[in-house]
Amino acid sequence: MPNVKTMGNLALASSYSKHSGNVVSAVNECIVHVPLYEFYPPEFHPFMVNDDEAMTNLVESISHYGVREPGIARPRIDGGYELLCGNRRKRASELGGLSTMPVIIRELDDEQAVIVMVESNLHQREKILPSERAWAYRVMMEAFNHNGIKGESHSYEMMVERTGVSKSQLFRIIRLTELIADLSDRVDTNRLAFNPAIELSYLSIKEQTAVLETMVANEVKPSLSQAVRLKKLKQEGKLTPDMINSVLTEDKKPLVSNTVDITRYKNYFPSSYSQKQMDEVIKSLLRDWKARAAV
Repeated sequence: MPNVKTMGNLALASSYSKHSGNVVSAVNECIVHVPLYEFYPPEFHPFMVNDDEAMTNLVESISHYGVREPGIARPRIDGGYELLCGNRRKRASELGGLSTMPVIIRELDDEQAVIVMVESNLHQREKILPSERAWAYRVMMEAFNHNGIKGESHSYEMMVERTGVSKSQLFRIIRLTELIADLSDRVDTNRLAFNPAIELSYLSIKEQTAVLETMVANEVKPSLSQAVRLKKLKQEGKLTPDMINSVLTEDKKPLVSNTVDITRYKNYFPSSYSQKQMDEVIKSLLRDWKARAAV
């Protein structure tokens, strides 16, 4: 994150009053209406801003009532303001045709800015994706460490106090940041359960990629017991792509009758074909044959 200009509160009030002529004092802070074009997102922001249904509802609310709760920003050394909290409100203001948005201006160093950003968004957002929460906790913990708090255990004690989440659960949630993007997205969209995802996070990028490829090719998702086995095989140095495929497909029900062994026809298909794809092709050919035989 960029460095911050050091300015006294009186200087802040004087400087920012040019934007609206209406500066409100609030416990040594200023609430001002700043032009939207002067806002910049944080250098790293774990919370997404999507033009979804929730955004449509927010735009409608802001169009009728304005931005009822100010965002939080800090000055940038290159001009403008880093918007720590309120990026969804800024986007809704843009879509609603507003030109300014109210914010509280704070003088914060980089670590303080991260803590404010995370805590404010966790408190105000109604829906937070697992990946967003994981990255928020991770950067917040790192900020505590960099902000003069010595010792990992101490930083986690601070995290527990501020979030209300147990230390063990914090560890588990933060593990999600070790997932490759596609697996993380599957957690966010409920296509991969949280507990199996935690176990998969201990695999290497290459191994996670092999897991993903097997999931896609065979239309499966790992159970907790399967994910635990994959993690154990890795720890034993025995995890290979073939082993990943074997573990993840062992419980898959046959896609054709038990009287037909579809694997005997595998050599007639491209190697990338899944059992389901082979089954569909065979069924199609049999339907064509039956139709011709009936003529």
